[in-house]
Amino acid sequence: MERRSILFTCAFALFVTYSTTGYLSAEDAPNNRISETDKGDTNNRITPADSRGGKPLPEPWSKTPAAWQKLSFPNWPLPTDLQRWKESGRAEVRKTLLDCLGDLPKRPNPKAVKVLSREDKGDYWLETFEFHNGLDALVPGILLLPKQSRGAVPAVIGLHGFGGSAHTICTNLKSSQCIGPRLARKGYAVAAIDTYFCGRRSPGGLKDADSPLRYRGASEGSLFRLNLWMGRNLWGLMQRDQQCLIDYLQTRTEIDAQAIGVTGMSMGGTGSWWLAALDDRIKVVVGIAGFTRYRELLAIHKSTSHGVYYFVPNLLKHFDTEAIFALAAPRPMLMLSGDRDAGAPLAGIEVLEERLARVYTVHEAPNRFRSIVYTNTGHEYLPEMQTAMVQWFEKHLPVRK
Repeated sequence: MERRSILFTCAFALFVTYSTTGYLSAEDAPNNRISETDKGDTNNRITPADSRGGKPLPEPWSKTPAAWQKLSFPNWPLPTDLQRWKESGRAEVRKTLLDCLGDLPKRPNPKAVKVLSREDKGDYWLETFEFHNGLDALVPGILLLPKQSRGAVPAVIGLHGFGGSAHTICTNLKSSQCIGPRLARKGYAVAAIDTYFCGRRSPGGLKDADSPLRYRGASEGSLFRLNLWMGRNLWGLMQRDQQCLIDYLQTRTEIDAQAIGVTGMSMGGTGSWWLAALDDRIKVVVGIAGFTRYRELLAIHKSTSHGVYYFVPNLLKHFDTEAIFALAAPRPMLMLSGDRDAGAPLAGIEVLEERLARVYTVHEAPNRFRSIVYTNTGHEYLPEMQTAMVQWFEKHLPVRK
């Protein structure tokens, strides 16, 4: 009951903004209605060999309180003048985004990262490491380094989903999210950390022969509440930890500091495009099951598909997610989604497809953005998606042969 109350309160606070100059209501705002021109390229629809299917999504606004249908949403104008966007528009959006995330402390010295172990895995080395994030936590991580390489190699940061860990990405071969070994065998360095409230940083910690509670942290709800009091946002701190990881990767001579990509599923899928929006050192993005527009998420009454970590105060006073995605343009971005994923409604995907196509066209880089929707597919990471992910990195973040 308490968790539902928190989710409802956060969702309502995030999405509610009253009609003011520059904002249009959900009922009469042309920028918020889904028209034929707002729908994405339906040629990027694929029927997978196998999927769990997922449940059909509710009709928009059919499950929400009547008052929610009269809410106001930001009418954020897409950039049309590239020079103006580069000179001022982009910086303004990023500043607004950072303001919403709150007071994020300065990151620590990456040279303080400690390598704990190194194991020969045949085609690659597996290292474990840890660093203190300079605020409140000791962070454990895993780094895979390919053995056969010509000079410094590109790196891919793997972001695990809710309840996962670095092991989900790098060692748990039973998980569909375990992309580390496959990429390492293709010549990529792969890095992952346990994020707040997950893996070894969960409230109970994880069993470890030496120190089972070494990384133990607080629960998601406790962290969310505490950081609101402290004037910052849990989601912002989660991205900050990933930036600490980027800092560390750039100190490793085996890794090309100018060739770092990111990928993830679910919570990690959302984190992939947020991290790219916040940090220009991310050069390529592949997000899975996280291609969400907030208005359409609210319209099907499914904000509870996401934990409270997801909700950033005041964000919808300014813009929806197309503005966040725009910060990543024109860097190569691939979004892979199911058409029955309640956490990323198809109606929102279609709006984002159309609007981001326009953003990338303004940058004269239309082929650097692609969205693929898998039919009769819910919140899942299909083998076809993993193959598409690998191919995107091979094309846009190639390993030196």
